[in-house]
Amino acid sequence: MRVMVTGHLGYIGTVLTPMLVEAGHEVVGYDSDLYSRCTYAAGGEITRVPAIAKDVRDAGVEDFAGVEAVLHLAALSNDPLGNLRPQLTDDVNHRASVRIAQLAKQAGVKRFVLASSCSNYGQSGAEMIDETGALNPVTAYGQSKVDSERDIARLTDSSFCPVYLRPATAYGVSPRLRFDIVLNNLVAWAVTTGKIHMKSDGTPWRPIVHIQDIARAFIAALEAPAEAVCNEAFNVGQTAHNYRIRDLAQIVAEVVPGCTVDFAEGAGPDKRSYRVSFEKIRRTLPAFRPQWDARMGAEQLYNAYRSCGLTLEEFEGPRYQRIGHIKKLLAAGVLEPSLRRTGTTPRPSAAVAGDHFP
Repeated sequence: MRVMVTGHLGYIGTVLTPMLVEAGHEVVGYDSDLYSRCTYAAGGEITRVPAIAKDVRDAGVEDFAGVEAVLHLAALSNDPLGNLRPQLTDDVNHRASVRIAQLAKQAGVKRFVLASSCSNYGQSGAEMIDETGALNPVTAYGQSKVDSERDIARLTDSSFCPVYLRPATAYGVSPRLRFDIVLNNLVAWAVTTGKIHMKSDGTPWRPIVHIQDIARAFIAALEAPAEAVCNEAFNVGQTAHNYRIRDLAQIVAEVVPGCTVDFAEGAGPDKRSYRVSFEKIRRTLPAFRPQWDARMGAEQLYNAYRSCGLTLEEFEGPRYQRIGHIKKLLAAGVLEPSLRRTGTTPRPSAAVAGDHFP
């Protein structure tokens, strides 16, 4: 199948793309490559595929010619970055996503799989929540995903099948690594300081899922019969993998030799607390067979960080923190306030993924 992956050069996209190729699909990328400076050697090589180097806000119907399915990952990802400029988050994550879906449908694309989020549930507390539960986003990022699902659903018909995947909080090693997500962050603290530094009191619940398992869910949703997935939302993860943050910290402490756990002065609970059921995807998409757990992920991260000699300066710097990196590019004049590249900045190659540009 000819599949377009938007955001194919991001944290998840650089893991999903080679898995799609291995599964026999013809992959076309679509990415403005905001994170061209953020390639992480221990994450492996970035798979090179034909690609369109454009901002998703600038898409045209011609970009989708001959494409049978779109896996739409491109977004301003995570809550701090989303809150930097909430209106911009809505423009990129919501309005552009709906427009991408409209253009794809116009071009004859049959399957459209949206990367949504368990952030949709927001502050749902300790009770288990499934896809029928109330959506209560508490951030601009979460709201953008809720709005995208709602508006893309209106495009559903017999020729256009949208699917909404709501992954738990991601973790794991990638060619475009991030330190600004919980397990990756905790392991980095442990490796670089000998301590697991907790910024909250550790009581909030958070489901987590490895990025390879997220990729497996996208492939399962792509290949499933339309009647099983059309206009359906699926939480992506495993029900047993809902953790309190302090429990994740303990797992990391057991993996990384000689580290201790401490809490920031005056640490209180993070308002983003939710426990999620993943039974629907288990029942409906039997091809989705997740293979990772938190301990395995912590071990993978620990080995990767050690292999590259991760330092505290690198960990705390902007290179692998999405909001920090974007602020640096803005300050350097590489990006306009709209987060489009300035006219003097070279753009990534349209044909080759993984090249580095200013």
